[in-house]
Amino acid sequence: MLDINDLKIGTNIEYNGEPYTVIASQHVKLGRGGAVQQTRLKNLIKGNVLSKNFKGNDKFQEPDITKNKVQFLYKDSKIFYFMDETTYEQFGLSQKEIGLKAQFFKEGTSADVLIFKGQPITIDLPLKVALEVADAPPDVRGDTAQGGTKQVTLETGAKLTVPLFIKKGDKVRVNTETGEYVERA
Repeated sequence: MLDINDLKIGTNIEYNGEPYTVIASQHVKLGRGGAVQQTRLKNLIKGNVLSKNFKGNDKFQEPDITKNKVQFLYKDSKIFYFMDETTYEQFGLSQKEIGLKAQFFKEGTSADVLIFKGQPITIDLPLKVALEVADAPPDVRGDTAQGGTKQVTLETGAKLTVPLFIKKGDKVRVNTETGEYVERA
């Protein structure tokens, strides 16, 4: 059982029967009233964020969340299929459930899956992945005083803005949370 002192950033709690993670937390002492813990909670299933204040006597359950290693197998229309690396069970998640990270999956990619009450709810890719540039326009000479950029297509079909020196066939590292170019791999 958790109380308000345990509501730190990154802590998972079960609230109204759904798993949430704390993304912001601040202890506030009101004038004559009691202290409250102001939090921002992100729903791990739906992705929505809510602001909630908790009083000193509030208690929380830890959600039944497990984290397993999975491997991306293939994509079929809008469903991404994965295999659990320990049990070899296969399951699918929609592009909506995966979110922005869906564009960075290539066959054989390892990731972590969060499972809540026996159902996979989200996939966590490594923070950076290396992908090959499948198509890149030629360099354009000109005003590069601020460092020129161009749009390329990666092997997964994702579009990415990179510096002008990146060519077709180069490997680049991509931040999977922001979808931005990090460095040449």
